[in-house]
Amino acid sequence: MSNVDSFGAKGVLDVKGNEYEIYRLNAVEGAQSLPYSLKVLLENLLRTEDGANITKDHVKAVGQWDPSSEPDTEIQFTPARVLMQDFTGVPCIVDLATMREAVKDLGGDPTRVNPLAPAEMVIDHSVQIDAFGNAGALERNMEIEYQRNGERYQFLRWGQTAFDDFKVVPPGTGIVHQVNIEFLARTVMTREVNGVLRAYPDTCVGTDSHTTMVNGMGVLGWGVGGIEAEAAMLGQPVSMLIPRVVGFKLKGSIAAGATATDVVLTITEILRKHGVVGKFVEFYGEGVAEVPLANRATIGNMSPEFGSTAAMFPIDDVTLDYLRLTGRSEENVDLVEAYAKEQGLWHDPSREIRFSEFLELDLSTVVPSIAGPKRPQDRIELSSAKEQFRKDIHNYAAGAADELNIGRPSTSVEVTTADGTSFAIDHGLVSIASITSCTNTSNPSVMLAAALLARKAVEKGLVSKPWVKTSVAPGSKVVTEYYEKSGLMPYLEKLGFFIVGYGCATCIGNSGPLEAEISEAIQANDLAATAVLSGNRNFEGRINPDVKMNYLASPPLVIAYALAGTMDFDFENDSLGTDEAGNEVFLKDIWPTPTEVQATMDSSIDADMFARGYEGVFDGDDRWKALDTPAGNTFEWAEDSTYVRKPPYFEGMQATPEPVTDITGARVLLKLGDSVTTDHISPAGSFKSDSPAGQYLLSHGVDRKDFNSYGSRRGNHEVMIRGTFANIRIKNQLLDGVEGGFTRDFSQEGAPQAFVYDAAENYKTADTPLVVLGGKEYGSGSSRDWAAKGTALLGVKAVITESFERIHRSNLIGMGVLPLQFPAGENAETLGLSGTETFSVEGVTELNNGTTPKTLKVTAVAEDGKTVSFDADLRIDTPGEADYYRNGGILQYVLRQISAS
Repeated sequence: MSNVDSFGAKGVLDVKGNEYEIYRLNAVEGAQSLPYSLKVLLENLLRTEDGANITKDHVKAVGQWDPSSEPDTEIQFTPARVLMQDFTGVPCIVDLATMREAVKDLGGDPTRVNPLAPAEMVIDHSVQIDAFGNAGALERNMEIEYQRNGERYQFLRWGQTAFDDFKVVPPGTGIVHQVNIEFLARTVMTREVNGVLRAYPDTCVGTDSHTTMVNGMGVLGWGVGGIEAEAAMLGQPVSMLIPRVVGFKLKGSIAAGATATDVVLTITEILRKHGVVGKFVEFYGEGVAEVPLANRATIGNMSPEFGSTAAMFPIDDVTLDYLRLTGRSEENVDLVEAYAKEQGLWHDPSREIRFSEFLELDLSTVVPSIAGPKRPQDRIELSSAKEQFRKDIHNYAAGAADELNIGRPSTSVEVTTADGTSFAIDHGLVSIASITSCTNTSNPSVMLAAALLARKAVEKGLVSKPWVKTSVAPGSKVVTEYYEKSGLMPYLEKLGFFIVGYGCATCIGNSGPLEAEISEAIQANDLAATAVLSGNRNFEGRINPDVKMNYLASPPLVIAYALAGTMDFDFENDSLGTDEAGNEVFLKDIWPTPTEVQATMDSSIDADMFARGYEGVFDGDDRWKALDTPAGNTFEWAEDSTYVRKPPYFEGMQATPEPVTDITGARVLLKLGDSVTTDHISPAGSFKSDSPAGQYLLSHGVDRKDFNSYGSRRGNHEVMIRGTFANIRIKNQLLDGVEGGFTRDFSQEGAPQAFVYDAAENYKTADTPLVVLGGKEYGSGSSRDWAAKGTALLGVKAVITESFERIHRSNLIGMGVLPLQFPAGENAETLGLSGTETFSVEGVTELNNGTTPKTLKVTAVAEDGKTVSFDADLRIDTPGEADYYRNGGILQYVLRQISAS
């Protein structure tokens, strides 16, 4: 549809003789006092107004936004581009390839299935830390990565040639979010429309929840499930309610001793406590200008951990300096400055801005911190880390605290490794110390602080403990270059911190195995091992199957914990070792000063590094170029592939959808508690031979050593269905004291314990629909499309919880699963539901009339005939979501749209 322009906003911006078509915000009353993020949404609506999906009233609603009201106005946001990583990106391209075939089957032209917005994928989630602690680790891990993932990579190379406007950044380049801020992000986009060059704000949605990192550059973007990302690629706008915006005032500057990581962990704790789920957070005030861009990006990155949709910083001189540093063209920098100033998007601390809620942080009050042992918002001041560990250890290790007079349970175990090294390990041992993840590896201040700490530690004669698996996985090659230029690399390597790969490693569960002897000792003695990583995610069971407690920390603290070797350590009072003269060495003796860090940054980072690092970025190395790549508009699926298989979503699909029906005779597949994450629902890490996924691969001739991870297998629905609800730490309340992917199978005599997958298959045979019961914050964590896809393919028709995480709720609808909430103040316990009942859901058929009921009647009948009924809130929040549900899912909806046109 053509643009309507009811407000006469279309105009021309002249930037040093270059003319751009723009949509001026000052054409809309109220625009100037809007928060920055809502101005970006307003421009989006002005530019895409078509009189049907996006109307004059929608534009007015944003201009006249009432900060105090609850969100109730639905708008359609059209992102400028789509960003993907390979775990979630592979299934996206698998689905697009499958849609091409389905369009063909429905009599349409398969080449019409193509990204309509630029789509870029960075392959960064597949490298695993198999080799570590030596100079050959990087090369060896890359080699193994290609051996494991050759099938997937061939498929992606096919996609690179078959689809228009789809680009792939090959493996070994960096982490998607760092590549985004250093290279892909435009800040202001330009595109030729009807022969005219148009300028508009860069916005994006990404298939990774940490897409919000780019908010630090003034780019509005957030994580969506792979399901919505596919729809956005195919020109479907993202349906959303105009959000509440929380103004977060920053003042002061970071004190010596504290880092950007500590700031982020503090902000995460504050915002989690305040409650920002579904809201935008925006930073403002005089203090903003004092925050370097890398720190802004670090803060934006953690948005999913505090729960907000986005965490925005406005554009200012700091933004322009960063664009120049990272090698953006002067023409682009000029456009960003002129456009931001013209549109009122330039940071002006004196302007009165409307916000829904207000928070404040004095950066000088931030102290060194870690977070753990299982959630990023559980911040612990470093000074009380030992004390807190001693409280938490009782949840992970048996035994009384005082029987050995050391204040904690103890099981000391002697270990001798393959190279003959002997040592004793105990509960709390740091088994992994990893500088990893997009959060911190893109921030030179903390990366160089770690390297300076390493130099001081080496000079004092300190060494990492022999049981610690050490690694550095930078987010881009620029990090290696400034490490080398600063001369600090040898000190990191002396402590075992060799570069192991460029990608999202330990943080996503790609930590690789521990040394065999250490792993065996941990398992045989049920030791509560810990991991310390500079990441953003530390959920249970995520980092490594042998590790029970996971802690987030800044890169210098990761090294400090490798030196300490245990979480049972007080850095103020416990010494890290002795120097040559026999003097005890404490953390304060090796901690770098802010002046040292700044001087090292100034002398070792320049714009040429970024230019070199991203030269020919889409071409790949010789390994990538040598891949045998299939050709053609539709993909030739290999029957024997265990990585890439054609999914069953469109089998038997008709041109018009069947009416939706009520749910009757449903059984509970799982009854779950609070804070069940998408890691619990759809794991990303490794899996064992006796699991349903392992059994499937073994039966298809795959050796145990070649299993790879769940994440890398996301292009194969057979593995992923079997991995759904298979996390080793998930607790299904239908079973007493059992952890892992098990349930009671009510389709069998006596309802025996069974694997979730096996039970679901039995229910499918018996034609029994399924429901899942959950608690608060169901589906928090990464934007896992497979958490929804797997749920749907297991036969789950409805998920009933106390509350949902934003992305997972919309993903469930995108797969045709009903998201229902218990009435306010109620849950399974207060309603007396044990999960052994038979459930029915009435009122679903109302959706066939084009209306969306607010509530649906749920009735649970117990085995003794006792009935519980309640009105569950139906969390289909927008008309667009109702359309998706009526069609059986978002992909079916889009497919019918393409075929019909």
